[in-house]
Amino acid sequence: MSQYTPPIRDMQFVLHEMLNAEATFKAIPAFEEIDADTVNQIIEEGGKFCAEVLQPLNAVGDSEGCTLNKADHSLKTPTGFKEAYQQFVEAGWASLSCDPNYGGQGLPVTVNQAFYEMMNSANQAWTMYPGLTHGAYDCLHEHGSQEQKDLYLPKLTSGEWTGTMCLTEPHCGTDLGMLRSKAEPQADGSYKITGAKIFISSGEHDMAENIIHLVLARLPDAPVGTKGISLFLVPKFIPNADGSIGERNPIFCGAIEHKMGIHGNATCQMNLDGATGWLIGQPHRGLAAMFVMMNAARLGVGMQSLGLTEVAYQNAVVYAKDRIQGRSLTGPKSADKPADSILVHPDVRKMLLTTRAYAEGGRALCMWTALELDKELSHPDEAVRKEASEMVALATPIVKAFITDNAWEATSHCMQVYGGHGYIAEWGMEQYVRDSRINMIYEGTNTIQSLDLLGRKVLGDGGAKLMKFGKMVRALCEAEANNPAMKEFIEPLADLGDKVSKLTMEIGGKAMQNPDEVGAAAVDYLRVVGHLFYAYFFAKAAKIALEKQSGGDKFYTAKLHTARFYFQKMLPETAMLIRKARAGSSSLMEMEADLF
Repeated sequence: MSQYTPPIRDMQFVLHEMLNAEATFKAIPAFEEIDADTVNQIIEEGGKFCAEVLQPLNAVGDSEGCTLNKADHSLKTPTGFKEAYQQFVEAGWASLSCDPNYGGQGLPVTVNQAFYEMMNSANQAWTMYPGLTHGAYDCLHEHGSQEQKDLYLPKLTSGEWTGTMCLTEPHCGTDLGMLRSKAEPQADGSYKITGAKIFISSGEHDMAENIIHLVLARLPDAPVGTKGISLFLVPKFIPNADGSIGERNPIFCGAIEHKMGIHGNATCQMNLDGATGWLIGQPHRGLAAMFVMMNAARLGVGMQSLGLTEVAYQNAVVYAKDRIQGRSLTGPKSADKPADSILVHPDVRKMLLTTRAYAEGGRALCMWTALELDKELSHPDEAVRKEASEMVALATPIVKAFITDNAWEATSHCMQVYGGHGYIAEWGMEQYVRDSRINMIYEGTNTIQSLDLLGRKVLGDGGAKLMKFGKMVRALCEAEANNPAMKEFIEPLADLGDKVSKLTMEIGGKAMQNPDEVGAAAVDYLRVVGHLFYAYFFAKAAKIALEKQSGGDKFYTAKLHTARFYFQKMLPETAMLIRKARAGSSSLMEMEADLF
């Protein structure tokens, strides 16, 4: 019973009114012919595919899941998944932001990200198949040899072949330094790879004729730890020189995981029994090469949770308007009915507005990060590329962790709006809750993202990246300092910016004496910085809405209401978080292990 309407109007607001994406595109020669109308047309057509083709398969994928034939290691995806993928490929959606030299359309990453938000709203489990493929494409495009690029990239670009990332092993997840898979060099320059991988999303399926696995393994002379990991290209079928399918490679799915959510995506246990692979990049430098795919995946996971937040909100609002129960505390609002809609109740509104604010704030952050990524990858000015790279590095753990934490809260709120019906599968809401929970775990748990933000991205460079974002915050605050209509947004934004600076210095000082201080504060710190980003974007949104609401467009009125709700009801969370972050590590670390 779930439904989805692509949020085209808000996407256009963020891209064109808040971020002025067209100006960024005009400054990049490869994108200088792309204007707002072109972007709008692509997003609108993409939205139709998502709403009409993918969304109806979401519940099907959840109820059917994937089926493995252990006799021949083949795997059947849910009904309709394969056909939808063929439509996706035939329409050219797979190639949107890929390199024209390999058959891509050469569009900005930003456009592709907007499309992926809608795909994730419609069907996260299905979207993971092309999503991981795009990550494999990015990794090969940056680190593959010319021969590898020529053979594999055209097929990955078109979507004829799909891709995976094979990192995790049964005995090690985040700590890849413990990895055991082995790669033995062969006389012809290839390698025989042996090992076992787990939790491999899209590791086996029937949607494409070949699957290209990017596998981490160790060479015989590899040093211990993460400095001894190499990256290998291991295809399911070894392609012939002309790109046609050749012999079956011994990399097989031994089992699929039976899991809480995303049932429509095959999460596989992969066994490599002397599978043929080829080295990507330099020996022992595999983790650095794989980080291209890992960082893309982290941004993608944030987009998954943004998509779930949006679709959960849409359905909960429809339900709240239709469901009548009880009366308003200020008197009946629908006297002709036996009860008022539950939308009259303040707490229902709080849950809905919280979800709406998380969706709109997340969309602004994701689109801004995508624009920065376009600058990093394609801008002609080296200085612009460098600064954009720093902003992407700073934002990536926030996109991954803050948005996924928020989606878990938001989907839970939306299920609560339904009352008992939210717990019933036929309404569709409980699936969004289950699907959203994985996003906080995979591609680096949110604690790992928090440690990355505080330890590497902030303290690691003395706060330089954070200070550059801080300049943007100060510039907005100074520009609006004399605008009384903006006072309710600018004052708390400026205050939070100041508090983040002081908190960062305090934690940095403590960490010099005791590194556990970073671990104790990191999760709370990331949420504080996440709110700083959201507050900045909501202040920008409020400025635009104040200027344009007089025109009678209710969109701007709603935007202003959402911004006010965010600043009044959500931003105060930072006071608690800052107090927790400052509390230190002693209450966590001084308790002896045998007392647990």
